[in-house]
Amino acid sequence: MQRQYLAQIRKPALAGGLWLLALIPALGCTQPAGPVDPTGDVPEAKGWGMETIVDGLRHPWSIAWLPDGSALVTERPGQLRLIRQATTSAAALDPTPIRGTPKVCACGQGGLLDISLHPDFADNQLVYLTFAEGTEDANRTALARGRLDLENKRLRDLEILFRNADSKSGGQHFGSRLLWLPDGTLLMSIGDGGNPPTSFDGENIRNQAQNPGTHFGSLLRLNADGSAPADNPFVDQPSAKPEIYSIGHRNIQGLTRDPDSGRIWANEHGSRGGDEINLIQAGNNYGWPEVTYSMEYWGPRVSDKTKAPGVTQPTVVWTPSIAPSGMAFYTGDDFPDWQGDLISGALKFQQLRRTELDGTRVVGEDKLSIGQRVRDVRQGPDGGLYILTDAPNGALIRIVPEAD
Repeated sequence: MQRQYLAQIRKPALAGGLWLLALIPALGCTQPAGPVDPTGDVPEAKGWGMETIVDGLRHPWSIAWLPDGSALVTERPGQLRLIRQATTSAAALDPTPIRGTPKVCACGQGGLLDISLHPDFADNQLVYLTFAEGTEDANRTALARGRLDLENKRLRDLEILFRNADSKSGGQHFGSRLLWLPDGTLLMSIGDGGNPPTSFDGENIRNQAQNPGTHFGSLLRLNADGSAPADNPFVDQPSAKPEIYSIGHRNIQGLTRDPDSGRIWANEHGSRGGDEINLIQAGNNYGWPEVTYSMEYWGPRVSDKTKAPGVTQPTVVWTPSIAPSGMAFYTGDDFPDWQGDLISGALKFQQLRRTELDGTRVVGEDKLSIGQRVRDVRQGPDGGLYILTDAPNGALIRIVPEAD
């Protein structure tokens, strides 16, 4: 049926697309309603400004600060860059990329993606990278680890610690966010593989997000060497992948942790509407694509369900889609009123969304209109709020209090 709808959409039988408008009621193109009220537009935040730290970055994806105040930035086409004095006015982008990075599939949304330092980086110099490997016809999300030799600007002893067990075609939905937990394990997101008609095992690949027998559409928990911890929630299920921590995700692009409560928060893309913020708990099912507030790009609902037994409801639903990206749990001093809130990037709307929390309850939301696609959001070692903009000439920008 989906292929029939797509075929009809491609037919220019009626001028101006009037035929599609006529089909909308039959297709069930009413916005899904459920226990969570979707968030539309929100007020503009006040009292903030922007300070560009460096520009000249080629589609930057993620940033990690080194103990000396420098930072490493991944560029999606495949390079790893060094910014000297990355929290100061003297910041400078080193013209020489760090060598020894993995070969990537820079296809569609794929390439060199997230970066995270081992918790004991000061002692072991270990850097973790996620990336898309393979070709446009057969690719997968992978995790690599190397030892930073800053003097010679290279990663040494690079090794692949984890690969999605199955390959996919096309350049969509790689996931790839990383988050270290206090016990030394590492969370890693894997996207659902793409939109229809991308297929896997004879059906839409996105359906695998409900199948713990694949890694697609899941959040993983790994040991530092890439193996599965013995206490992961699916390890006792013979048909399940032991690395899985939670299932039912479309494409997690933001992942952060409240350092006081230990709560783990993730944001993820819906399709048309239905972007989400979720409170992550081990073993939970977050619904995609069987339970969702999303609609298909060509019209109808993805599912007729927005709730079901055993499926965890999102904390926030964004409709229309903001195309969420990196996310930080803010604890800095620049904006005292924002402490304890979630700050999410938005690619499509070129903004930040601040979600005001009272524990796990949302009590408010506003936006910071950046005017550029926001790819990553981080709190720096100085407590500052930083963003990366996704552009051929991307930038590292600090959000600063507005001068009185």
